Amino acid sequence: MRVGVVGCGNISPVYLRVAQRFPEIEVVAVADVRSELAQERAEQFGIPQVLEVDALLNHPDIEVVLNLTPPKAHAPINKAALEAGKHVYCEKPFAVSRAEALEVLTLAQQKGLYIGCAPDTVLGAGIQTCLQLIREGAIGEPVGASAFMLCPGHEHWHPNPEFFYQVGGGPMLDMGPYYITALVTLLGAARRVAGMSRITRPIRTITSEPKRGQQITVETPTHITGAIEFENGAIATVIMSFDVWAHRLPCIEIYGTEGTLGVPDPNGFGGPVLLRRAGESEWREMPLTHPYAEQYRSLGLAEMIRAIQEGRPNRLNGQLASHVLDIMLTFNDSSVSGAHLTVESACTPPAPMPIEGL
Repeated sequence: MRVGVVGCGNISPVYLRVAQRFPEIEVVAVADVRSELAQERAEQFGIPQVLEVDALLNHPDIEVVLNLTPPKAHAPINKAALEAGKHVYCEKPFAVSRAEALEVLTLAQQKGLYIGCAPDTVLGAGIQTCLQLIREGAIGEPVGASAFMLCPGHEHWHPNPEFFYQVGGGPMLDMGPYYITALVTLLGAARRVAGMSRITRPIRTITSEPKRGQQITVETPTHITGAIEFENGAIATVIMSFDVWAHRLPCIEIYGTEGTLGVPDPNGFGGPVLLRRAGESEWREMPLTHPYAEQYRSLGLAEMIRAIQEGRPNRLNGQLASHVLDIMLTFNDSSVSGAHLTVESACTPPAPMPIEGL
């Protein structure tokens, strides 16, 4: 299907490069509020058209919009694309509020259009191998899990780090989608959340180029911790932080009645996948059962296009993305209220990927 890309920033090159591997995707145009950046991407990847954003959204030849804009623009661009009759695949997070997410979901349903959302890393070899092991009973009944993403923040490396500290950013909405989507994929929908959060440094100084020395006013919590109770009874401990200089914690582990599963970094597509069953004294690295172990961003877009062509739901659909957003927002809501809170949304976890891939 013919795809137009809105947003040509830091994440776009990997999408555009990987998209060329999938026959489902034909990128025909790019757009950005910075026209010179859109022109640069078009020349870099041989894309035939550079358009203004509104012109791209309304172009009659474009069937799918790939939305790679900053978080605050996700919902507005998604709604504009849907209004123009386009299917949409969006970078994470799905929106910055539940109200925005509901508007997008409702509009897509009314228009009979597909909407998908990153991260597509859960469709890769690492998470899919873990899902197969859990379904086969390798660790018995899941009892609990842990998910940890701790770093000193993005102002040390990103060329434009301001939006990571605005509403819609922070470690939970920026990196949380990888971890929470992986947990939902492996354990199912969430029932309730208990959380605590804080802003550690209200002002942060950029040390990366080209904005070294500029200051950022922090609008969103930068250290969040708490727990998720899933519908199946499993309980996950979660920490997401931009305030930690070093740690020795795993990315994700799943604890079962018959063993423990070491899940690879959910910000990547591959392994290693580690298993240690009850009574064993050593961890075993398990062979990957599925394809897509390398960098495959655009896999979710290709899967959505294949779903459109086959007339079935896409795996990374709006209901999943909205549920993940709901979980993430509930951490801070719980911190403010001082109580654990029920997650009001629901979703069906993504179906396992075929062993042979798309």
